Amino acid sequence: MRQGIIPSQLIETMVSKREISITEPLQHDQVQPASLDLRLGQVAYRVRASFLAGGKATVADRLAEFEMHRIDLSQGAVLEKGCVYLVPLMESLDLPAEIEAVANAKSSTGRLDLLTRTITDFGKEFDRIVKGYTGPLYAEICPRSFSVLVRPGMRLNQIRFRRGNAILTDHDLKALNAKTPLVSGEAVIQDGLGFSVDLRPSSSGIVGYRAKPHTGVIDLAKIGAYAPSDYWDEIRTNAQQIILDPGAFYILVSQEAVTIPPDYAAEMAPYLAMVGEFRVHYAGFFDPGFGHASANGQGSRGVLEVRCHEAPFVLEHGQVVGRLVYETMIEKPSQLYGREIASNYQGQGLKLSKHFKMSS
Repeated sequence: MRQGIIPSQLIETMVSKREISITEPLQHDQVQPASLDLRLGQVAYRVRASFLAGGKATVADRLAEFEMHRIDLSQGAVLEKGCVYLVPLMESLDLPAEIEAVANAKSSTGRLDLLTRTITDFGKEFDRIVKGYTGPLYAEICPRSFSVLVRPGMRLNQIRFRRGNAILTDHDLKALNAKTPLVSGEAVIQDGLGFSVDLRPSSSGIVGYRAKPHTGVIDLAKIGAYAPSDYWDEIRTNAQQIILDPGAFYILVSQEAVTIPPDYAAEMAPYLAMVGEFRVHYAGFFDPGFGHASANGQGSRGVLEVRCHEAPFVLEHGQVVGRLVYETMIEKPSQLYGREIASNYQGQGLKLSKHFKMSS
């Protein structure tokens, strides 16, 4: 039986076989080329602190210990900046013994600095679902920069299913890059495909954005509704470097344009901690066809969601800040990112989440 990431058509089969159970019918675009979007349920629990169930408890057991109050989401409710919430999801799992899964925030979620992680019964790690898991799924949500208005059915995170080990070795990745260039410019391959930050001023003079500390609520259902200047400070520099402030949240962009061929998927992983104490991603899935299907094979640049820790840190143009880990698909998806699946981010450059008005 072939190893790899499970594609869209086989995810639909998993739903029909009730290996993925749903309390509401799937939305038409919920199944992505290599993942499934997860939907918020009807209630949110405000909890005292983030937690994992641990090896001997269910999430419900721990929730009884940490719950402060519950919030009905049916008419919409605000999740406040700096608070931690737990939301049961509309999807649950009854996985076959050989299937495991990994979850991650969706792109728009990460670009809002909305820390969203998936937890399970008896789970010892965030966003990791063990082989053969049977039980409910929950989203832990902690708005870091902006308070947000949410409703049932909204999709903040996604789940990718895997059979076996399908990660490409550096040798395999070099061979793939020789056949189909994966990145503009020279490929830096070491434990994945490295990418660096672009701090050259764009035509507008902007190199990035920094979240403002005191803003209004963002309704996640509103697309293109908010003025960027109400929520973000523009970052401009002629020095090709910026100083990251501890605790501040930044939107930057990679120098390289990346391509994910149709038979592969990728996940963004942090670079070595020795290069600086900062995090460069919250939303890390790259689907088959990213930078390939409708970007004329020219690649798409990766948006970097950056948060600095501990001390101010100088980030310089061209500094390697992350890497892409490529995996093979079990079979080519029936739909590709940017082709059958429309996207706000195909062919992207420096770009805020879809909730903000585009510059004219």
